[in-house]
Parts: sequence; C-alpha cells; structure tokens
Amino acid sequence: MKTIYLDNNATTCIAPEVREAMEPFFNERYGNPSSMHFFGGRIGKDIQKARAEIAAFINAAPSEIIFTSCGTESDNMAITGCAAVMGNNAKIITSRVEHPAVLGPCRNLKNKGNQLIELSVDSLGQLDMDGYRAALKGEGNKLVSIMWANNETGVIFPMDELAALAKEAGAIIHTDAVQVAGKIPIDVQKTPVDMLSISGHKIHAPKGIGFLYVRRGTRLRTFMLGGHQENGRRGGTENVPYIVGLAKAVELATENMKAESRQLAYLRNKLEKGLLSSCPDARVNGDTINRLPNTSNISFEFIEGEAILYHVSDLGICASTGSACAAGSLEPSHVIRAMGVPFTAVHGSIRFSLSRYTTEEEIDYVLKKFPPVIQKLRKLSPFSKDSMPPAGM
Repeated sequence: MKTIYLDNNATTCIAPEVREAMEPFFNERYGNPSSMHFFGGRIGKDIQKARAEIAAFINAAPSEIIFTSCGTESDNMAITGCAAVMGNNAKIITSRVEHPAVLGPCRNLKNKGNQLIELSVDSLGQLDMDGYRAALKGEGNKLVSIMWANNETGVIFPMDELAALAKEAGAIIHTDAVQVAGKIPIDVQKTPVDMLSISGHKIHAPKGIGFLYVRRGTRLRTFMLGGHQENGRRGGTENVPYIVGLAKAVELATENMKAESRQLAYLRNKLEKGLLSSCPDARVNGDTINRLPNTSNISFEFIEGEAILYHVSDLGICASTGSACAAGSLEPSHVIRAMGVPFTAVHGSIRFSLSRYTTEEEIDYVLKKFPPVIQKLRKLSPFSKDSMPPAGM
C-alpha cells in the first residue's frame, strides 16, 4: 500500500541532502567542539559556519542564534526566560489559538501571579487587533507571544504590525515561527520581533534540533545551567550533526522557497476544490487568503474527524485532526472552537498539510479515495441527513 503523507505541519521527512550533510558527524567527525585539541576545534568551526548560515536565513547576527532541541523548548525559553527577568508583575499577552508550547508556559506564569491576556480571533481565525492594542496600553513590563502562522489552519497573523505596535508600547515580543519557516520569507530587520522560535523537523531537518533568535540587548535568563555553550545561555554539549543538518535544511528552504510555495498553493487549491465539490456539507476553516500555501483545514459536517482518519489511514492517506480523545471524552480543537465553527462541523475538522515532496498524483489519489469515505460515514451518522430514511417510510 502506498503512503500519501499530508501531515507535514506535524513533521516532515529528512531531505536526502540533509542526511548527507549530517553523516560525517556521526562517524569520522565526532569530536566535542569544546575540546582544546584540533580534532574538536575543527568541529567548533563547523558549528560557527552553521550558525552563520542559519542566522542569514532570518537576516540576524550569528550571536543572536541559540540552538535548542525543538520549537517547544525555544518557546519555553523565550517566554519563561524573559518573564523571569521581568518579575511576577509582568503582563503576558498571547492568543487563544496558540500552540500548547506557548499556552502552557503562559498559563503557568498566570498561576505564578502574572497577568495573562488571551486574545480572541474572528471566524476567519484572524486576531482581534483592537483587543491587542488595548492589551498593550498601560505602564509596566509587557511580554507578547503570538504565533506568526497557525499550525492547524495556516492562517497568517500580521506580524509586521504586531511587532511595530509592541515596540511602540515598550513591550517585548516573541513569535512562534515554526510553521512559516521555509514557506514565507523571515527578516527580523524588517519585522522587529525580539525573539523568534523555529523547529528543524518542520523544514526537512531531523527531530531534536531548533533555535531561538534573541535580538541583541533582549534580557533573557539562562535556560539550562551547567555549561558555557551558546554564550552561557544554554548549557550542554552541542548536537553537532543536527546543527549541521539544520543549516543544510535552511539552505534548501532559501533556494526553493518561491517555487515551492507556488507549487504547494496549486496542489492545496486543487485538493480543496475537489473535496468541497465532491463532499457536500464541507467547509474550509480559516482565512483562505492570508494563510500558508501548504495548509488546508476542512470540516466535514455531521461526522467525527477520528473516524475519517481511521478509514483513510487504511487507504494509505495520512492527515490529522485537531480533536483528541482524552479521559473518555472527545474534545474538539481549541483553535476551531475559538473561531466559532458550528457545532455540526467542529468535531469533523481535518488538516491537510503538504510538503515539497507532495505530488499531483498523490492529490489525485486522495480526491478519488476520500469522498467515498465521507459518504459512507455520513450514512452511519445519526445526525446526517444522508442517514435519514426517505420521506413516507
């Protein structure tokens, strides 16, 4: 059975060029970059080169890059590290549709005495800008953490405007840019965020590597103690093969971004149009203009997302749903709920996320196999009109 992988917002495959770049550092080039001898020293130079290449990816200085294990660590380092410097009287501003890696530390800070404001979104998933402006008012320390693009819907927030307003208000602003990396250009000189998180496994690097950009002059408490690495900001021996792999991944992303984005948008639109036309009572969730080129979130009314995924998985189709079964009860995605998606559709949301390796033949396969699954499940649903007996029976 063939595998049609359309869950790239969860993770991507490692690019062959990335694996090739990493391979020597698992074998003959295994030295510790902190060692004084030449064998370790030349590994240290490889890290310097990778750091410079990664910094160039977002137009930052190499000294502003801190290597981490993933986007979650980067988010936690930014939020908790900055808040630790500000103190317990800081105002924390975020949105209701953030990734748990942001909502978790923000709500933990609230439990410790910080004021927390979670901004709402409209039916298109766009941020309440009036609420944002109001939240920035007042004296005192303010920390903003708002994602650049949503991981479930692909909706892009106006980060240029958000950052500019934060600067005017004297706030520190962090953005989780995990989903935009490699899909739209990032330039921290044009978009004046103070901190920015990226995870390697979303851009065809391996799991276990990411980075946090910290603008020079931004105060941040050390996240991991015990070593001099990362200029004393995160102790621990560097993950050299993965750092090198991340550098190769951002190189590939830079080279191919424009062409890939056009192709991804074409394939996504074909998938979306085909499913909407062949599956009645289906709707796209989120802003269809201001969104990532690879992401589509579609709700299929009257049926459960888990049931859809279970059936299409048997056909080799891999997608995802925002719903999760916890403690015996089905909880719909907090993102979909925040957008006010109708009850009949909120549980049936499916996210399709494409990558540079997605082919048109794969999209055609999904368009052939997916609609019969929806039709079958609708007939089984007690809420669907398709399951109702004909009139007069």
